[in-house]
Formats: sequence, structure tokens, C-alpha cells
Amino acid sequence: MKIIVKARPNSKNESVEKIDDLHFEVSVKEPPVKGMANEAIRRALAAYFKISPSRVNIVAGHTSKSKIVEIK
Repeated sequence: MKIIVKARPNSKNESVEKIDDLHFEVSVKEPPVKGMANEAIRRALAAYFKISPSRVNIVAGHTSKSKIVEIK
């Protein structure tokens, strides 16, 4: 399943908000430096879907706030 994620790095709180079936907004505390925010987004989505972080893969948008993420 592929979803579209709007990233919010440098947030005060970490959260995953479902907008609709395909769109999510993920807030993480980590800054967008050296992939730290991307890794935090992977962990947050894995916790939300109750799966291993290795099953969450960012397909597109590594340097953008809008990302396409594949959930295996």
C-alpha cells in the first residue's frame, strides 16, 4: 500500500494524523538534517500501523515535505 505523507519536522510533539485513506500528516521532533526526520517518520508510521520499521519505505520525496511512502 502506498500513502502520501506531509512531513512536519522540528515539531514540539510527535504525532501521526490521518487526513483520509491515502493522506497522512506526520509530525516529528527531529530536524530535516542527514535523514534524521525521514528515519523518525518511518518509526512513527511503523508504530501507527503496528508493524516493524523495516516494512516502511520512503519511495519518493526524500528531501521534500511531501513524501510517498510504501507500507509492506
